[in-house]
Amino acid sequence: MVKVAINGFGRIGRTLLRQLLLGRANGDICLVHINDIAAADICAYLLKYDSVYGSFPREVAHRDGALIIGEQRIPLTHVRDLAELDLSGVDVLLECTGLGGARPHAEAGLRAGAKAVLVSGPSKAADQTIVIGANDDQLTDAPIVSNASCTTNAIAPLLRLVDAAWGIERAHVSTVHCYTGSQPTVDMPRASFERSRAAAVSMVPTSTSAEGQIAHVLPDLNGRLTVAAVRVPSISVSAIDAVIQLRDFPAGDLEAALRDLLKEAPWLGVTTDACVSTDMRARPESLVLALPETRVLQDKQVRLFGWYDNEWGFSARMLDMVRRMHGLMPA
Repeated sequence: MVKVAINGFGRIGRTLLRQLLLGRANGDICLVHINDIAAADICAYLLKYDSVYGSFPREVAHRDGALIIGEQRIPLTHVRDLAELDLSGVDVLLECTGLGGARPHAEAGLRAGAKAVLVSGPSKAADQTIVIGANDDQLTDAPIVSNASCTTNAIAPLLRLVDAAWGIERAHVSTVHCYTGSQPTVDMPRASFERSRAAAVSMVPTSTSAEGQIAHVLPDLNGRLTVAAVRVPSISVSAIDAVIQLRDFPAGDLEAALRDLLKEAPWLGVTTDACVSTDMRARPESLVLALPETRVLQDKQVRLFGWYDNEWGFSARMLDMVRRMHGLMPA
């Protein structure tokens, strides 16, 4: 049994808890502690009532320094400095505050006694950046690991499979991404002009960290790949739209070839239905390839389109990464 703690009970932290307590972890991962600077009553409320995933299907309460979920009691603390806590029994701290890009913050869990830290996003402070299905065969016993971004998890495993099977000459991927907490609800100053605009009103063309992340986890694609993003007025579920020039076009039916290819990757899904984004809510895969959207654009050029629940699927990969870090799941 791997013991984990969550630092930061926001969107990813609460999604992780939902998956851990509602069967996603299959009993091999145990949540033993939660830390968040918010008060206990708001932590309990936001778990109980969720605008994306609906009400939590068990009783949720808080008392005596703990979240009470059904019959389960999970210690809940509210410190900014993890050094104030004793996490000596924790195997992996799930660092979900969004601050894990800074080395002192990423190391805080180690100083508190956790054996390892898994950061829920891009982090230059991490010893390794690992994506399941892309470069997890390179995972070592590094104490601080970044799980990269949700978009990197959606794109990189697919590109690795396609490149290994048919060779990628060049590719451009656009991510059509739902808005996030980093964007304002009304026009407000932000680091870029575009992201200063109200998130739920406009489609917002912007950059994405996935381009640099993919270059890091799949260095063989350097110079052959560009990635861009458009943030859209949708509260959950994102998509990728990839145009890829192949070296060797697969013989026979392309959709059948894609189906066979994805059998090698259980973290990638496929659908033949005419789906919209809400149909993909709470899907655990890193990406669900939409076969009806596949197009052949000239001799060896293809268009691939896929959906990903950027919160649920990403959280599922964090739990898989915990398993990989403890030898519970092979590469």
